[in-house]
Amino acid sequence: MTERGSLLAQPLTRPSPGRVAAFLGLFLLGALVGGAGALVQAAWFPGGLLLALTGAAGLFLGGARATGGRGGAIAPATGWMIAVVLLTASRPEGDFVFAAGIGSYLFLLGGMAVAVICATLGPVRQPGGPAVRLGK
Repeated sequence: MTERGSLLAQPLTRPSPGRVAAFLGLFLLGALVGGAGALVQAAWFPGGLLLALTGAAGLFLGGARATGGRGGAIAPATGWMIAVVLLTASRPEGDFVFAAGIGSYLFLLGGMAVAVICATLGPVRQPGGPAVRLGK
């Protein structure tokens, strides 16, 4: 009987089409939450900021729980980050979404911190079977 070894030593397998679709959907949902949060945090300053960060945290942690791994938190966090970074750029006409204020900086830095926290708290996929236990 051959031992399978650790999870890191396993050969890479192709993800299922459903898993790819789930990650793509979470990525797009993260971009949507990032855009909505950018508008809400400026509209109602203390409450809007908390609402935007709570919504992002719920999406990141919910994605991790739904997919059963940390990738479920990383996919929407990547979409959130790309949307927020694109919204920070000003347009040639001088229009911008983020003003130079404490709320905008708290949204940017707080969203990054929430993404890291939720990716860390997300469940880790563990190999199964009796050979995983120490002493077996």
